[in-house]
Formats: sequence, structure tokens, C-alpha cells
Amino acid sequence: MSIVAIADELGVHPNTVRFHLDSLVADSLVEQVEFGHSGPGRPPLMFQAVRQMDRGGTRQYRLLAEILIEALAAERDPRARAMAAGRAWGQKLDASLQSQPSGATNAEEATEKAAEKAIARLVGVLDEIGFAPERRTCDGEQQIGLRHCPFLELAETRASVVCPLHLGLMQGALETWAAPVWVDRLEAFAEPDLCLAHVTPVRAT
Repeated sequence: MSIVAIADELGVHPNTVRFHLDSLVADSLVEQVEFGHSGPGRPPLMFQAVRQMDRGGTRQYRLLAEILIEALAAERDPRARAMAAGRAWGQKLDASLQSQPSGATNAEEATEKAAEKAIARLVGVLDEIGFAPERRTCDGEQQIGLRHCPFLELAETRASVVCPLHLGLMQGALETWAAPVWVDRLEAFAEPDLCLAHVTPVRAT
């Protein structure tokens, strides 16, 4: 249909149609098409809807997550497979920390600064995912408390798969950043409203 035809159909001004068509074309919902025109003058711009699945329809990502978790749980070693999957995903995260200069005056100070940056970045990543993380220190050990689990319902029934996946994700990210620290274990539901990630120096793992 042409802009004029659409305007007539909707009972609005052609400029209104142009404004909305620009947005629809930018979102790949509508496309401009060639129009066979043999008469004098410039041919009118013609548009048609892009044929595709309804992107405004219902999503069932939790069902998909349940299917994938059940498939992992059926593996011979579900914990190892879940950790490997999480680690592979964590390794795709931003590696910009790996080569940043620390400005430190000696190796020990450089290691401390690198560890601080890595832990802060990990907390930021976990926050983006939805874990509501908080940094803690207990008996000199660095910890990251997770106040919210974005996969809580799955973790309650399949903690043996979901929690190792989260641990692997954190380990993969730290590996990618060449961080001098490591999350050696994730204590699921250490408190009723808290899981604990235990952070240790790489040399101690």
C-alpha cells in the first residue's frame, strides 16, 4: 500500500503515516517494496508488512529452562556438565580487565589491585544477571553473597545442576580476565535468603 492509501484507510494525515512507517521500517516490521510504474512522474512509495512470527506473543523461557535442566540432570555427571556449560558462558564475558595496567609499584600491590578489580567486575556481572550480590569478608576470606537467585524455582528442585552452572559461570569469567582470584565453591542457601560464593587467591586453589 502507498502512504496515501494507508492514510485514507486509517483516516489520518499522510505525515502521521510517514512518521509511524519510519519506526516500523527501522524495527523490520514493515519494508519498502518496488512498485511497477509506467506512467509519468515519480512512482509512489509502497510498503508492506514483513511476514514473520508474532514477536509480541507469549514467551515460555522458564519451560525451556526446565527442559534443558532436566536434560542436564539426566547426564552421567550432571554437576560436571553444568559447571562446564557455565564456565563456557562465563568465558564469553568481557575480557577487558585482562590487560589493564594497574599502576602498582610492586608485584604484591599489582596482584591486590588486579584482584580488587576482578571481584568488583564479577559483582557487577552478577548484578546485571539479577543475583543482587554483596561483597563480604569473613575471617579474612573474600565472599560474595547472592541475595536473589534469578532461577530460584529451578534451583529449589535442581540445585545439583543449577548451582554448579552458576559456579562455572563465575569461574569462567575470572579465567577469561586472568584474575588472581578464584571462586572455589558456591555454598547454596547458606542462609535462608543467601547463597555464598567463596573467593580465594589462585595460588591457594
